[in-house]
Amino acid sequence: MKSSKAIIKGLDSLYPDAKCELVYHNNFELLIAVVLSAQTTDERVNSVTPILFEKYPDARNLMNAKLKDVENIIRPIGLYHNKAINIIKLSKELSDHFDGEVPDDREALESLPGVGRKTANVVLNNCFDYPAFAVDTHVSRVSKRLGIAEEGDDPLKIEKKLMDYFPKKSWGKLHHQFIFFGRYKCKAIKPDCNDCPFRKDCNYLA
Repeated sequence: MKSSKAIIKGLDSLYPDAKCELVYHNNFELLIAVVLSAQTTDERVNSVTPILFEKYPDARNLMNAKLKDVENIIRPIGLYHNKAINIIKLSKELSDHFDGEVPDDREALESLPGVGRKTANVVLNNCFDYPAFAVDTHVSRVSKRLGIAEEGDDPLKIEKKLMDYFPKKSWGKLHHQFIFFGRYKCKAIKPDCNDCPFRKDCNYLA
């Protein structure tokens, strides 16, 4: 397994400008987009959110939306019924308890419908520059292939191992770099191992 410095150097060489690929203009839009992104791609979410946010630009508008109207807009992303319910309820909670603003507190975020630890980490990192390591399928796969995590580790255990392994100041950027690396190079099926800076230390090739 490579050192943390070597991994950071390798990812910097591949993806120096990695960032969130969800399109958003404010904290509310990002929170909604991340909730919608569960079990689908950022590209699909980005195809529906402009329509959604044009019609419902803030929590107070979305909380009063008709369920069927929201479902029709987000239908292409899958699981649209439950997601529509969650973002309407989430918007009501924001309006009722947080003056329509996205809270910068993990406990408050995770109290919202449809928001778990991963979503909270993404929001805290991107909206408030809070150092966090959100573990999705890409981060999980890359962590295991690099030997930082083990095959049976759950997302929380992987997150803790990543936070122990890398300096806190690098968590936010590394989160995006791990996603880019897993999404575009170290893919689940047929990963592109050519010119990979971690080829000699990768468990996939072991």
